[in-house]
Amino acid sequence: MLGGGQAAVSLLTRMAKVAVGLGVAASAASTSFYTVDGGERAVIFDRVRGVLPHTTSEGTHFLVPILQKPFIFDIRTRPHSFSSTSGTKDLQMVNLTLRVLSRPDVEHLPDIFNSLGLEYDEKVLPSIGNEVLKAVVAQFNADQLLTERPRVSALVRESLTQRAREFNIVLDDVAITHLAYGPEFSQAVEKKQVAQQEAERSRFLVARAEQERRAAIVRAEGESEAARLISEATTTAGNGLIELRRIEAAKEIAGVLARTPNVSYIPAGDNGQMLLGLNAAR
Repeated sequence: MLGGGQAAVSLLTRMAKVAVGLGVAASAASTSFYTVDGGERAVIFDRVRGVLPHTTSEGTHFLVPILQKPFIFDIRTRPHSFSSTSGTKDLQMVNLTLRVLSRPDVEHLPDIFNSLGLEYDEKVLPSIGNEVLKAVVAQFNADQLLTERPRVSALVRESLTQRAREFNIVLDDVAITHLAYGPEFSQAVEKKQVAQQEAERSRFLVARAEQERRAAIVRAEGESEAARLISEATTTAGNGLIELRRIEAAKEIAGVLARTPNVSYIPAGDNGQMLLGLNAAR
């Protein structure tokens, strides 16, 4: 019985050693492999050689445990938005919001890791974005930012793309999503519109006065020509024309008075007293 117990203990000891060996082997195997998912790349840091100059694509790969460590980069395009308050050429303050779609340059991932680390975009994009916005906005007046917005966006896109290239960052799209002026500029625009309306009204009044002046001149010239013609006719034919005009005017007045019910005509002389029922003898 004693020999059988020793054999069982020996068997259990060997099994434990085998289990420990398998566990160590499994642990070593798990630390010797790493997986890179789709849309990602890996940069390997070697404790002896430093950051390796090549990147690793998708899949499961081997590394030397303890000596090497993988760092995973997301190479898919990601959106970033940031705001900036910039001064225009005419010293107006403008609030702008810029949206960019960025991704790292895969061929330069080791350089990005060495200089910026995994959070490269958060360290670089807000800084160069504010720099470019301030430089571009300072070239335009406040009203030009609205009337020439496509040109402003193109300049921002070109300048920001060039600056991002210096940090091995690729920009797929750059757009100004929001543009707002300060209250001072809004008040100035309102005052300018009011002034323009007043100027238009003043121009209208001047034009109307000019037309009235010309009409008065034409009427005066017409009256002067009529007087001249009448004077010539009077000189040539005597006062007959004037008498004719007087008779015509009297006829027209008499016609108007005859058609008016509130007007009564009383002849002059004694006949007028008879019409009123008055007698001088009484």
